[in-house]
Amino acid sequence: MNNKNNKPALITPGYVFTFALVTLLFFMWALPNVLNDVLIKQFQKSLELTRFEAGLIQTAIKLGYFCLAIPAGLFMQRYGYKSGILTGLLVFATGCFLFYPAAGSGIYFVFLSGIFVIGSGLSFLELGANSFITSLGDPSTSARRLNLAQSFNPIGGITGVTLGTLFIFSGNEPSKEQIAEMKAQLTATGNAYADFLQTENSRVWPTYIIIGIAVLIVAFLIWKTKFPKVETSGDAQHRGSFRALLKYPHWYGAIISQFFYLGAQLGTWSYLITYVQENSPMTEKQAGGLLVVNMIIFMAGRFFSTYLMKWIQATRLMGIYALVNIGLVAVVILGSEWASWTGIHGLTYWIGICAMMATTFFMSLMYPTNFASGVKGLGPHAKLGASMLVMSLIGGALLTPLIGLIAEASWAKAIAPGMIIPAVSYGVICWYAFRGSRLRGPVFS
Repeated sequence: MNNKNNKPALITPGYVFTFALVTLLFFMWALPNVLNDVLIKQFQKSLELTRFEAGLIQTAIKLGYFCLAIPAGLFMQRYGYKSGILTGLLVFATGCFLFYPAAGSGIYFVFLSGIFVIGSGLSFLELGANSFITSLGDPSTSARRLNLAQSFNPIGGITGVTLGTLFIFSGNEPSKEQIAEMKAQLTATGNAYADFLQTENSRVWPTYIIIGIAVLIVAFLIWKTKFPKVETSGDAQHRGSFRALLKYPHWYGAIISQFFYLGAQLGTWSYLITYVQENSPMTEKQAGGLLVVNMIIFMAGRFFSTYLMKWIQATRLMGIYALVNIGLVAVVILGSEWASWTGIHGLTYWIGICAMMATTFFMSLMYPTNFASGVKGLGPHAKLGASMLVMSLIGGALLTPLIGLIAEASWAKAIAPGMIIPAVSYGVICWYAFRGSRLRGPVFS
C-alpha cells in the first residue's frame, strides 16, 4: 500500500507491533553471539585453552546454525514463521540452561554442547525473523526494512558484552609465576590453582540462566501475538525448490558473500580483546570495555547506513564499505607490535586498535544487505533460499579458528597476521556488492 506521497509503506499496515516484537529477536540472539567473544578470552584462562581451541567456540555455535538451517527452513515452509520462531526460542533457552551443568563439570566439550544447542535455536530465529521482516512490506524497501530491524541487534551486543565484562571477567589475571605458586598450594580439593579455575568457570553460568529465562518470556509474548495469515504456506504451490534456486546467481552469490562476511565479523570481534592485550598494557576488563564501545560503533553504523539508504543503493553502499575495510585491516596488521618494523605501532598502539574497531562501523550493513539481496525475487523459493543463507554462517565457524591457527604459527605468535582473513573476506564482499548482487533468473515481483 502506498502513502499519500505515493511511496511504498515500509511496514505492512496493521502489523507494526508484530514488526517491533520480531525486531526484539534481533536483540535477543545478539546476546549469546557477542558473549562468545567474552568466552573466548575467559576460557583461554579458566580452561587453559590455546587461541585455536578457544576459537572453536565460534565453530560450535555456527555449526548449530549450519546443521539446523535446512530443517528450520523446511519446518517453517510447512508450519509458518511463528511456529518456527517459537521452536527456536525454546531450543535457545535450553542451550542457555545447559551452562549450569557445564560449569559444574569444567569440561570444555560440555560448554561447546550448550553453545551448539544455542546455535541450533538461533538458526530458527535468524531464518524466521530475517525472512519475515523482508516480507512484511513492499519488496522495494526490504533491504532498508531489514537494516532497520538489524539496527537493534548491536543493542543486544552491547548488553551482552557489558554483562560479560561485569559478571564473567573477574579481573584476576595471574602471571606464570603466580600460577606456579598456586599449583604448589595444596587445598582440600587439590591445589589453589584448581580452585581458581573452578571459580572462574562458575562465573559463566548465572548470566546464561538469566538470558534463558528472558528468552522464555519473549516466547510467551510471541505466542500471544498475531502474525499475518499469509505467513503460513504449507500448500504445495507455495513450496520452494532447491533445483529452482540454482537459476538465481544473485542468491548463491549472496551465500558466498555471507560466508566470508561472518568470517570477517566473528574473526574481528572474537580476537579484539586478544589483539588489544597483545598490543597495549590494558587489562581484560579494560579491553572488555572497548568491546562495549565496539558494539556501540556497530549500532551507530547500522542506523547511519539505514539513513543513507534513502539516497544510496544498499549494495553499492556495501561495496564502498568493503573497500574501506580492506584499507583499515591493513592498518590493523601494520599498526601492531608484530609489525613493529613499520614504525606505526611505535607512534601509539591506538592506531591499530582504532582501525580494528572502525571496521565494525563499515561491516554493520553487510549481513542484512547480503540477506535481503539474496532472497529478493525468489518468490515461493524464498524460505529455502533463506535457509541456505543461514547455513552460510558456517563461515564464522571455519574462518575464526583459522585466524587463531595463523596466530599460533611459529612465525606469527600474534593475532595481527591472522587478520589477513578478514581482508580477503572484504574483497569477496566487494565483488558481490558491485557485480554478484544484480538480479538474475526468473525473478518474482
